[in-house]
Amino acid sequence: MVAEKTLILDARQVKQKIKRMAFEIYENHNKDRSVVIAGIEGQGYALAKLLCKELESISPLKAVLAKVLLNKTEPQQDSVYLDCDIKEVKKKVIVVVDDVLNTGRTLAYSLKPFLEVEVKCIETAVLVNRSHSSFPIWPKYTGYELATTIKDHVEVVLGKETAVYLK
Repeated sequence: MVAEKTLILDARQVKQKIKRMAFEIYENHNKDRSVVIAGIEGQGYALAKLLCKELESISPLKAVLAKVLLNKTEPQQDSVYLDCDIKEVKKKVIVVVDDVLNTGRTLAYSLKPFLEVEVKCIETAVLVNRSHSSFPIWPKYTGYELATTIKDHVEVVLGKETAVYLK
């Protein structure tokens, strides 16, 4: 049996949410020259790329894109690392990005590389916040708050068929 999908956000709405998040980041960091947008491998990184592009189109901020690589199913088992030199994030504003915030576990583990170097601040951004926090992680920037049960699945599709679905 194929699980039914309910459309939560269409492509236009996703684009609108990303634009609003970019404006919020700019409003909070308009005195900075650059911001590191660190996307968690997968859809988090795809969202980070879109946020960088939008941020640079609406502001003079330089958006530095980085990818956070970790084992999402067992993050404590493997190293968490960045695809860039750690010196690139030193004393910078860091915005860690993921597509969906479920329990906060993935975002919590993704902070590890940034805790090993002095940074100006670390913030989090998610397209969809489901608010099932098991870890002390709350997004500073949220595209959409969605009340769900823990058994529900939120699917974010970024690219040609951009949309957010509830399964």
